[in-house]
Amino acid sequence: MTVTSVVGLQWGDEAKGKIVDILTDSHEIVVRYQGGNNAGHTVKFDGETYKLSLLPTGILRPGVTAVIGNGLVVNPEALLKEMKSLTDRGVRCDGGNLLVSDRAHVILPYHIVEDAVFEKRRGAEAIGTTGRGIGTAYRDKALRSHAIRIGDLYHPASFRSRLTEIVAAKNLMLKALDPNVETLDAEAIFASYTDYAEQIKPHVIDTTAYLHKALKAGKNMLFEGAQGSLLDVDHGTFPYVTSSNSSSAGIHSGSGIPQRAINRMIGIVKAYTTRVGGGPFPTELNNATGQHIRDVGHEYGTVTGRPRRCGWLDGVATSYGARICGVDEIAVMLLDVLAQLDELQICEAYEIRGERTTDFPSHVEDLEAAKPIYRTIPGWKQDITGARKLSDLPSGARRYVDTVAELMGLPVKFISIGPDREQTILL
Repeated sequence: MTVTSVVGLQWGDEAKGKIVDILTDSHEIVVRYQGGNNAGHTVKFDGETYKLSLLPTGILRPGVTAVIGNGLVVNPEALLKEMKSLTDRGVRCDGGNLLVSDRAHVILPYHIVEDAVFEKRRGAEAIGTTGRGIGTAYRDKALRSHAIRIGDLYHPASFRSRLTEIVAAKNLMLKALDPNVETLDAEAIFASYTDYAEQIKPHVIDTTAYLHKALKAGKNMLFEGAQGSLLDVDHGTFPYVTSSNSSSAGIHSGSGIPQRAINRMIGIVKAYTTRVGGGPFPTELNNATGQHIRDVGHEYGTVTGRPRRCGWLDGVATSYGARICGVDEIAVMLLDVLAQLDELQICEAYEIRGERTTDFPSHVEDLEAAKPIYRTIPGWKQDITGARKLSDLPSGARRYVDTVAELMGLPVKFISIGPDREQTILL
């Protein structure tokens, strides 16, 4: 039995979806364990491009069961739209291959309104959320009294009663924060969410029980992270993080499966660094090189379309992500994006207030003060998208990959040199 986890080691958008898609061939179940429809995976094969947000990448493979675990916050309307977008293209999305945890929490309309109001009030200090109500739904989960889970939708009397109470409280709070905000209607929300619940009912089960039975039966299982480890609510660049454990720490809490069941942990590393929204970014390139990376790498959000901030690979941050996730091996993604540059740099350490360190700071003020110390590597100025084995790569590209492995102290097992499945070197 193989139980594998794929986790991003940076600030998200590391192209995890491609590696998950490749690995799905040897796994029977693919599990998403955290986040919501703020995440995005782009998968390309056979000339087709699929952009996924809430659905696990495994949904694209016949014979694979895709599981939305209890650690997610689910917007039922967004889920149904995404399912329809795939079924319209001939991808199966039914109760036989897509399962949704009855313990997953629900994103409701007031979460989206709250998200917008809070970000507006923070002004220049805004976190830079996707505006989809993810953080506000997770906040209600932690507060408990205003939380609604998927399973609650199938108890209409208590759902209606609780919703009436919650919406009244939300209206009071939102009006105090913004007098111009539209008043929410509990009955209208109840009607629409009751309809959504009926549509997703064939998919809703106790996924924790299902996964434990699958483990006992010896099924091969793949855990698919969203966002990246540096956005983890506990271990990331707080407060510029997501609202869940986007590192491997979220696997157990978000699925019910113990981490010791995982026998292969793969860390995904983009060959450069990007991030979206606010927060410190030591290797950011606010110049023509940064724009070149953005343009060549198509660094715009899968979900939002927002341009991503781009910079050199940060070996300090990435190594930290690998440590907290307990990674066994790494995949270096989008190496082809760097092919046109004369010279490349990788951050091997920080200087913080006159002291050199390879430790990733725990507070944003210290990270803001960090000056990257770079190792310079000559570029290779050669198209590598046709490479299919390591020896096909020019010496400069191999040197770059070797440097990443050296700085992280981990073996590189995948090198991605293009968006298609076939454009992947397996080591």
